[in-house]
Amino acid sequence: MPPIRRNTLFYGDNLDILRDYIDDESVDLIYLDPPFNSNRSYNVLFKDEGGKEAPSQITAFEDTWHWNATTAATLHDFTLRANDRAVKVLTALVDSLGQNQMTAYLVMMAARLAELHRTLKPTGSLYLHCDPTASHYLKIVLDTIFGGENFRNEITWQRTNVHSDSKTWSSVSDIIFFYSKSSHFTWNPIYQSHSVDHLSSKYRNDDGDGRGLYTLSDMTSPNPRPNMMYEWKGHASPPNGWRYSKETMAELDAEGRIWYPESKDKRPRLKRYLSEMSGTLLTNVWTDINPINSQAAERLGYPTQKPLALLERIINASSNPGDVVLDPFCGCGTAICAAQQLGRRWIGIDITHLSIALQKYRLKDMFGLEEKRDYDVKGEPEDLPSAAQLARDDRYQFQWWALSLVKAKPLGGASSPSPQPSPSGRGSRRAEGKKGADQGVDGVIYFYDDGSGKPKRAIVQVKSGKVNSQLIRDLVGTIDREKAPIGLFITLEPPTRDMVAEAASAGVYQPPQFAQSFPRVQILTIADLLNGVEPKLPRVTATFKQAPRAQGDSGQAGLFDGEA
Repeated sequence: MPPIRRNTLFYGDNLDILRDYIDDESVDLIYLDPPFNSNRSYNVLFKDEGGKEAPSQITAFEDTWHWNATTAATLHDFTLRANDRAVKVLTALVDSLGQNQMTAYLVMMAARLAELHRTLKPTGSLYLHCDPTASHYLKIVLDTIFGGENFRNEITWQRTNVHSDSKTWSSVSDIIFFYSKSSHFTWNPIYQSHSVDHLSSKYRNDDGDGRGLYTLSDMTSPNPRPNMMYEWKGHASPPNGWRYSKETMAELDAEGRIWYPESKDKRPRLKRYLSEMSGTLLTNVWTDINPINSQAAERLGYPTQKPLALLERIINASSNPGDVVLDPFCGCGTAICAAQQLGRRWIGIDITHLSIALQKYRLKDMFGLEEKRDYDVKGEPEDLPSAAQLARDDRYQFQWWALSLVKAKPLGGASSPSPQPSPSGRGSRRAEGKKGADQGVDGVIYFYDDGSGKPKRAIVQVKSGKVNSQLIRDLVGTIDREKAPIGLFITLEPPTRDMVAEAASAGVYQPPQFAQSFPRVQILTIADLLNGVEPKLPRVTATFKQAPRAQGDSGQAGLFDGEA
C-alpha cells in the first residue's frame, strides 16, 4: 500500500480505505463517532426487514442500516479475517437477534473495528462514541476484538440538560468506550479545577509568607515500616512509622513545609500548597463540557457536531505531540481540527463529498490550511475522466462535489442524504430525486451587494449529463421565480453555442454599490473549475458558517515519518 506522507483527508468507504492505505500499527489514537439512528424505537429496530412501517418513518429514517447482500458478504469476509472469538460472538448475535437493522449495523461496525485494531500501535488507544441505542452490543463486539482485558473505561458525557420525556428518565448523556491495544498505552492524566466547596473546606491556612493557601496532610505511614520508626523533634513515632525518612523530614523542615502542633501528643503534618496542586483527577463522568448550542461560536450547523473541548480532552489524554490521530467517520472534522490544534498528525475519512468540503472550509478558516499545500485529499476527482466516473457512480455525490468547487450550500435533492455512511456501508445514502421547496435549485451562494446587511442569493444548478439551451432558459425562469440576481450553471459536458448565446441574452446584474456588473447567468464547466476559474460574484459572505480562527499555532507541518 502507498505510504501516507502528510495529513490526509480520504473520500470513500472507510473499510476500503483502511485496508488499502493504512499500515499495520501506524496509528496512535482513533476516535470514531459512527452513525446510528437512535431516534428509532427498539420494536422498529428489531422488526424483520419485510415488516411494514409508516411512510413518515421511512422518510425520516431512510438512512438507517439494512441487512442486504453487502451485509451478508461483509459477515462472510469477517469470518475469514477476524479472530475466532469475535466470529463466534458476532454470528451468535446475528442468529439470536435475526437479520435486521441492528445486526446489519453490528456486522458493518465489527468489520471496521477489526481493521482499526490492526492499524493501532501497541501503545495506541481507541475511543468509540455512541448512545445507548446500540452501546451494549458494541461493547460486546469491542471486547472480542480488543480483548476484555484492554477495556479501560466507559465514559459518560452529559451532553444536554434535563428535559421532559414521557414515561422515561431524561436521556442526557452519550457513552464513550475507551479501549487500548495493550496494557502499555499512552496515558496523560487530566486534571480539573478544584470545586469551590473543596477549596473553602480544605485550603483555609495561610502563613502570610507569600506561598498562599495550604492544606494539611498526614505524615504517618499507612503500612508498618520499622525503619521509619523514629522520634522527630519530641514527637514519638506513629505506630506504623513515618511516611518519610529522617533526611527527607529534615529537608521538609528546612523548607518550612511541616506544621507543628503545640502539643507533643499530636503529630506534625505536611503543608500542601494550593499553588502546587494540579487539581482534581478527572473521573469517567464528564459534566463540564457543554454541548454545542445554537449560540455557540464553533457551531457549524452539522447535526452531530461535537465540541472541540471534548476531542481535545481525549487527544491530550491518549496521545502526545507528533502522534497520529485517525477519525474514520470524520463528519465535519472536529477530531482532525482538534488534532491540528494540539500538534498531532491526522487522517480523516468520510463517505460524502459534502463532509470533505466542510472539513476543507474548516481547516482554512481555523488554521489557514490549503489543500495540496498543507495536506492531501485523496479520492476526489482531479481531472475530467475521474469527474465523469464519479457522475456515473453516484450523481448526488457528483452534485455535492461540484457544488463544493464553488463553495455552494447544497439544497433540494443534493442535501437530502445525510453526510454519513450508507446503510450498506458502501457508497453514500442516495436521495430519491426529491427537490423539496426550491425546485430546480441544487445549491446556493450568499453574497452582499448593498448596505442593507441582508445577503442575496446566487442559485446553482449542476448537470452531469447532456446539456442544451433549454436548460439555460429553465435556469432563467428559476432565477425569476426565486428572485435571485444571479444563476450559475455547472456542467460536466461542454456547453453548446446556443447555450452560451442564451446565457448572454439573460443580461447582466448591476449591484447598486458596485461599479462592476456581473453576468446574470454564468456557465461554468467542470474543466473550468478544476483549472481554478471562479464565479463572478459581488463580495461573497460565508455560505457555510465560518469556524472561529484557532488561537495560537499548532507548530506542526503534518509530515509523517520525517518525510520531506
